[in-house]
Amino acid sequence: MCNKKIEKKGKKKTIISVIKSPFIFLVKWRPFPLYEMISYFLMFASVPLLAYESLDYNFELIKILVFTEITLYSAFFAAIIWNDITDAEIDAVVHPQRPIPSGRISKNNFFAIALFFSATTFIFAFLVNIYCLAIVGFTALFVAIHNKYLKKMIKIPAYSEIFTPLQWISVVLFGYFAVWSNIPNTADIIISIPILGPILINSHQLIPMILLVIFTYFADNSHDLVEGIHDVKGDKKLGVRTYATSFGEKTTKIISFGMFIFSGIIAIILFVINVLSVFFIIPFIIFWLYTAYWPYKLMKIENFRLNMFSSIVGRKLFDYYLMTFNFIFLDVVLRLILNSLDLGFL
Repeated sequence: MCNKKIEKKGKKKTIISVIKSPFIFLVKWRPFPLYEMISYFLMFASVPLLAYESLDYNFELIKILVFTEITLYSAFFAAIIWNDITDAEIDAVVHPQRPIPSGRISKNNFFAIALFFSATTFIFAFLVNIYCLAIVGFTALFVAIHNKYLKKMIKIPAYSEIFTPLQWISVVLFGYFAVWSNIPNTADIIISIPILGPILINSHQLIPMILLVIFTYFADNSHDLVEGIHDVKGDKKLGVRTYATSFGEKTTKIISFGMFIFSGIIAIILFVINVLSVFFIIPFIIFWLYTAYWPYKLMKIENFRLNMFSSIVGRKLFDYYLMTFNFIFLDVVLRLILNSLDLGFL
């Protein structure tokens, strides 16, 4: 009897440790700044709020926001963990402090945690709607094949970074389709697709959605290109085709700066066509001009300082990308508050 009780207790402890391990590991895994984690929360909520365009905030929208947050947070952690697993050889050269190269966790345990977050992603995407499930499913499949095989096999110049922003683009698409297909009064086009069923689309939001997708692509890629300069040795060793390994670091710095400037122009267009208000454009312009200093300075940096400074600039560009979505969130929320107080003149 005693042995059976001990075995039962042992099984319970094992189950509890398996459940807890993903969360315990996340605390110790990487030193994510608090502002970054908050920024993801605002970013994931900003797109559905922008797509909703209504003062009648109801339970259905709240459910969409909660499920969207859980889905995209889980997808974020799953994507980074899968990337750490597939890029373990590169990280051993350029990021030896990361979990696998440093020996803090085995590939098998990391794999189990990745599966946990992947499962959470798919379950909650399905609870939003079938199209959101299709978006995360396609993105996950492509990113997995891309990270494991394609970026080492395909010899197209800069192939790896051309497709890297796809996972962030899926955040924008997810937010719009979560609202359109769950709240019918926000859509005016119905398209029927076999297996997936009818899809609802808001026609006048197609251009804003496309512009936000374009912004996401170029803002994220400007950051990725600079990070590619930092990782150039490891990427060359394994034959990964980035802008830096394909065209050289000098050209990559110029392309990154051009992508950054172009992304800012796209964000300004969103304001010009009245998708966003002064609550967005004023802080955005200030932050855009501040951030522009860093990639501009990077173009002037000498080669012996390039590796260290490119890491700093990569962080600045990623902060710019995140903060733009934070400004979108604040813009929508402030306009909601003003309209509720009958001060909707802005």
